[in-house]
Amino acid sequence: MRKKTLHRKALTIESGEAASKGEQTRSLILETALEMFGERGYEETTMRAIAEKAGIAQGATYYHFRSKEHLIQAYYERMHELHQESCAEVLKKERTLKGRLFGVMSQILDNMEPYHQFAGILFKTAADPQSPLNPFSPESEPARRASVELFAEVLKGARTKMPPDLEAEAPMLLWLYHMGIVLFWIHDSSPKQRRTRRLMERTVEIVVRLIQLVSLPPMSPLRKSVLRLLTDLREEAS
Repeated sequence: MRKKTLHRKALTIESGEAASKGEQTRSLILETALEMFGERGYEETTMRAIAEKAGIAQGATYYHFRSKEHLIQAYYERMHELHQESCAEVLKKERTLKGRLFGVMSQILDNMEPYHQFAGILFKTAADPQSPLNPFSPESEPARRASVELFAEVLKGARTKMPPDLEAEAPMLLWLYHMGIVLFWIHDSSPKQRRTRRLMERTVEIVVRLIQLVSLPPMSPLRKSVLRLLTDLREEAS
């Protein structure tokens, strides 16, 4: 599958689909911001500087994005759109859970590759539990929910059958697994993050086997205990 980048998705106009001037301006602002965040860092980059480099009035910049936080949330949303588009083919063809999960995780890593340096800089801010850029924050909830829905689609089209209680929680659990892989990827200094690829390839099989194992009737008490713990933790956090 041909690899696409966020930049191409943001700025390329498909034949016969002329983007509006507002959409082009919004994409230009976002791409300029991501470039400057990578060069200067998130905290050191101002909305004024982004507007100047993009050649856009500062007021127009604030019209499209009320703050730097909104720029990052737009980045999260755009990346998810790219993931959905690039994963469509594998989800259409593949019917095994292992194949579907491996295909989606591989494509996510492909999509993120051009933004490895930027992701490391962003992590300095996003790792703060109080930051609105934290993937677990209320502000990130729309992007988080959309990502969880992608993993729900991974499970939905697979031949693997799960008990209802596990089926309800599995999309969120797969999202958490994916976040662990992303965190490893951020800190991976190997060429083209090859260690992350190996980790993903080996753990996908482990994850699938665990799902199959805990779906067995003898494992029901343990499974229910673990899922109840997750429910309790979620309720305490709300």
